[in-house]
Amino acid sequence: MILVTGGTGLVGSHLLVHLARKNDIIRAIFRTVETLEKTKQVFSYYSDSSEDLFSKIEWIQADITDVPSMIPAFEGVKQVYHCAALISFDPSDYIEMRKVNIHGTAIVVNLSIDAGVEKLCFVSSIAAIGEDPKKEFTTEENEWVGNEKNNGYAITKYGAEMEVWRASQEGVDVVVVNPGVILGSGFWESGSGKLFSQIDKGFQYYTDGVTGFIGVKDVVKSMIKLMESDIKSERFILVSENKSFKEILFSIADSFDTKRPSKLVKSWQANLFWRWEWLMSKITSRKVRMSKYSAKSLNSKSYYSSKKIQQELEIDFEKMNDVIKKVCKNYLI
Repeated sequence: MILVTGGTGLVGSHLLVHLARKNDIIRAIFRTVETLEKTKQVFSYYSDSSEDLFSKIEWIQADITDVPSMIPAFEGVKQVYHCAALISFDPSDYIEMRKVNIHGTAIVVNLSIDAGVEKLCFVSSIAAIGEDPKKEFTTEENEWVGNEKNNGYAITKYGAEMEVWRASQEGVDVVVVNPGVILGSGFWESGSGKLFSQIDKGFQYYTDGVTGFIGVKDVVKSMIKLMESDIKSERFILVSENKSFKEILFSIADSFDTKRPSKLVKSWQANLFWRWEWLMSKITSRKVRMSKYSAKSLNSKSYYSSKKIQQELEIDFEKMNDVIKKVCKNYLI
């Protein structure tokens, strides 16, 4: 039996499709019925018989921060894909991110140990890998440096990794993947999916910041291959290409055959905007649309290397322009 947490998120939903196609016995966790409908939509991108694939999954309603609701999910489980996480760059979400990302992972780890789980794959992030200004590319060997430059999401994903490594010391084989920005079909109004919906609506702004990107299919294929291998106690950066946000947004616009964003947002403009957002959030109690950290990341340039996993698994990742074309095609369905 395979258990997938976060089965109604971007990575989890695409992972479930691939596992269902392999005829694995799968159990997945969900929180609300509404999220299941979005997951069904992801299945429809893969097959005309998506209902048959979806029906192969045993769904359990649970909350990874609530132990009693999670205990039944681990009965008879031998492999766990831990995809559940809260992603936010809003400082006001930090406490909740600690609860979900660190405490929730600790619960998954403890229950995995108690249930005798054989192997666990954890979806972390490149945000949890330290950068070395002396090196051109960030690799898995880079050491985490805790300082004021780290945002809440990075801190909680690193904290979650520490919980996962604890599992490796208590009899559970562990692999960790650190994807870059993941692009994939579905969830158009949240996360990276908003890049597609906003461009479709005529979004005008772009930045020159650079980071690592990867398609969701390459993420889940890497996870499955790692779980089926003898590899353990290793972490792997998953990045297809290091691209600027300008290149990604332009590629999306071209795939939609619509106007490219035309207004470059410079660092000083982003810094003014996040301060304005902070002020408005205090006055109106609404969520900020840009935080200090997201403003910084939009204009920073970070480069990542995926050589380790490409050598270990002899795997090639799909180019981002090809990923974007396929995602845009699904968006227009």
